[in-house]
Amino acid sequence: AVVSTQSTGNLRMSGCLDNINCEAALGRCVDTDWLAENRNAISSIVAGCLFAIGWWIAIDVGAVDAHNYNPAYWTCGVFGTIGLFMVNAVSNSQLRGDAYVPGALGTTGTRIWMVFGFLCVFASLIGASFILFGDYVYKKKHPSYPGTGFFVQNVCIFLATIIFKFGRAEDAY
Repeated sequence: AVVSTQSTGNLRMSGCLDNINCEAALGRCVDTDWLAENRNAISSIVAGCLFAIGWWIAIDVGAVDAHNYNPAYWTCGVFGTIGLFMVNAVSNSQLRGDAYVPGALGTTGTRIWMVFGFLCVFASLIGASFILFGDYVYKKKHPSYPGTGFFVQNVCIFLATIIFKFGRAEDAY
């Protein structure tokens, strides 16, 4: 979702959740001012934990069921990780064209980089779902833990990518 700013008419990607009133939903039990002040830290910690949990599960699959899966299944997690780095290497101001971007392509090159980053993340999630459903659910292969583990790993990497990119706010310094 894209939300326009107050009077400038510029479009922001990460501001889609800025106007939500959390006090109405959460009541007085949560200090929303503290959440707003620590938004970047909270989203970074949550994304980092999801990323670590995903890779922890994949490493556990490799340690526990080393003989029950194809070693090529690791490539989904690797491409998901590359996509996470590609997506989060680009600031939102570079995507909007507000920042000075040197190089031959400028803002267009930044947007192409972002598309390829999201392609890596989505392709890894689709590949992991194909591994789970194509090789383990459909064929009724047991144990199904390797398929489930690699799928959960890529779901965690996907969620970490989204939370780390759109959960943080860029402050004007």
